[in-house]
Amino acid sequence: MIGAMPRRKPVAASSGLFAESDALKPLAERMRPRTLDEIVGQSRLLGADTPLRRALEAGRVHSMVLWGPPGCGKTTLALLVARYADADFRAVSAVLSGLPEVRKELAAAEENFAQGRRTVLFVDEVHRFNKAQQDAFLPHIEKGVIVFVGATTENPSFELNSALLSRCRVHVMDAVPAEAIVAALQRALADAERGLGGQGIEVDDSALALMARAADGDVRRALTFLEIAAELAERDASGRARIGEATLDQVLADRTRRFDKGGEQFYDQISALHKSVRSSDPDAALYWFARMLDGGCDPRYLARRMTRMAIEDVGLADPRAWQLALHAWDTYERLGSPEGDLGLAVLAVYLAVAPKSNAVYRAFGEVQLTVGESGTLEVPMHLRNAPTRLMKGLGYGKGYQYDHDVEGGVALDQQCLPDALAGTEFYAPTEHGLEAKVKAKLDALREARRALRSGKRPNADQGG
Repeated sequence: MIGAMPRRKPVAASSGLFAESDALKPLAERMRPRTLDEIVGQSRLLGADTPLRRALEAGRVHSMVLWGPPGCGKTTLALLVARYADADFRAVSAVLSGLPEVRKELAAAEENFAQGRRTVLFVDEVHRFNKAQQDAFLPHIEKGVIVFVGATTENPSFELNSALLSRCRVHVMDAVPAEAIVAALQRALADAERGLGGQGIEVDDSALALMARAADGDVRRALTFLEIAAELAERDASGRARIGEATLDQVLADRTRRFDKGGEQFYDQISALHKSVRSSDPDAALYWFARMLDGGCDPRYLARRMTRMAIEDVGLADPRAWQLALHAWDTYERLGSPEGDLGLAVLAVYLAVAPKSNAVYRAFGEVQLTVGESGTLEVPMHLRNAPTRLMKGLGYGKGYQYDHDVEGGVALDQQCLPDALAGTEFYAPTEHGLEAKVKAKLDALREARRALRSGKRPNADQGG
């Protein structure tokens, strides 16, 4: 049973030189935090007097899912959960392991449980396990055999089954801000035991800030930048090495941003682009468009989605937006990247500044709902086609008014909807852009038709 235990502090690291195996580890692994105080950028979750910190320092641990971007400290926190709870730490990776490996670790946890020792089972990339694999942990979590700690970069609501989520507490970890990453780099430069301290490496604050920004919220990535830069830096006669601009140009040549083409960040960013267009914010629309290109999104996908925006959100307020969307898409197909990207960028800005109307989008949805609910309503007889004598004899097409031959060009008293829906108005145009003119014309027509249905004579200018 997992209960309250006396407050514990992590075991301090032994002094002296690293063992040979430690020396071979990457800098990011050597500098992995050994206490909660060494974790940077997670003050919201692990700051002084936060609930999770109080629980860990008291040795009271619970099963949890750690959700956050790469390099924010999920694995480190899992290790510290075990260390503060004085528990055995065991780990599996959902990328490399299957049910046989999971069963092996669970069996080891059962042995610990029988001997009165707790086990923290860390499952990295837990979202990659399918439902059956996730279900394998449930009875062991319920019995207290394991304290389950899962790490994921994907939204647990979508990727983990409800049974597992109901037994765990989800803790959201943040991307580490640049200033916190700088602090981690400075610690690595000063630490002679685990880091680069005593190696005569010089780097100014601006270079550290550049590495921190390039790491894009990932502490592990920043430490890797620093380690590579230290290896590439030229040393002077005294053996001191300075990490300068030329070295950083090599190390930071490929600074890709966080982007998962099939994951939540992808859908968050396309949502941000669409909503920026809808909010008539061209700066934000252009930013999110560029972010998605930078992350490797297929420009054809962006062309397709922006064409949808032109139809759904601009609509008849500016029909040119639809035409421009197709032209921009065609331009990209002809030019490719990077030249064609600019055509799509023009489209993103145009859609953002164009007048907006979703009137047709809403009307179409309402019509579809009505069609589904009203069944097979008959076509009015006067609208039916009458290609044969029999059909004419049955009254098909009788009474139909050819609008072009009617004064004003509109047969106001001609009913075109089924009888059960007569007088229904689905389309409600806005007063934005060109649709304002559509609205004025349609309002006049509808008023004239309502007047006729009520037995009144329409105004002379209505229906024109």
